[in-house]
Amino acid sequence: MTGACAGAGVARVPIARVAGARATAAQDELSVEAPLDIRVAVHGGDAAPRSLAVTMRTPGDDVELATGFLVSEGVIAAAGDLVAVAQVGANAVQAVLHPGVRFDPGWFDRHSFVSSACGACGKRLIEAVRVNGVHRVAAGTPRIDPDVVHALPARLRAAQSAFLRTGGIHASGLFDVSGRLLLLREDVGRHNALDKLIGAELRAGGIPARDRLLLVSGRVGFELVQKAAMAGIPALAAVGAPSSMAVDLARAADITLLGFLRDGRFNVYTDAGRLG
Repeated sequence: MTGACAGAGVARVPIARVAGARATAAQDELSVEAPLDIRVAVHGGDAAPRSLAVTMRTPGDDVELATGFLVSEGVIAAAGDLVAVAQVGANAVQAVLHPGVRFDPGWFDRHSFVSSACGACGKRLIEAVRVNGVHRVAAGTPRIDPDVVHALPARLRAAQSAFLRTGGIHASGLFDVSGRLLLLREDVGRHNALDKLIGAELRAGGIPARDRLLLVSGRVGFELVQKAAMAGIPALAAVGAPSSMAVDLARAADITLLGFLRDGRFNVYTDAGRLG
């Protein structure tokens, strides 16, 4: 790891700070990025644990990250689907599935990367989420007050301890309908931050999260809406812009999708009748 450790997710490095033509020696704090190997086995099965995925993440909340990833990918839907999940190394988590969980070994061979340039695959991906998602949200609920929505970014930013130190990390925050921050997770990967949050909620018995509002600190791509849909989250707001495919999936999943939430304004891209 570069530099000295300043906490599980922060590294301190020497830098030259330049102002005008003058350079001075200084220290800076960076968000740590390291691989996490997510391994899966089936309880009572003959096969040894195998690597399902490797993701580049900020260390910390690794068990939650692996759990949320399994929810997002449709491998599990409830805490009872897991016999155990535990850290088995500095950069590895192992999940043991309940023998009743239907698990296709072909998961180990699939390519999870989908190019943002993919056009024809969009409808197939959306249909897959509709078929595999078990936590469908109800149209029109919960009711969301726009004044509550406007207050969310400031509350998220105030709770982002790693961002305040490094300025280089994403956040996902889960709120109740009154705007109270219930849970926040940070990570260099926006998808990892959300998986950590979903994993924490599943372990606490909070999935499906049908009466919650989700706010993410950056833009919204397809994968974040997919994760929200798989967790049964009915409303997703973002400080940045959504992609076209994110909007398509949000509409298909009856998720209220809000973008450019800042400076007292936001855009409504899909509205299932919840705002008002």
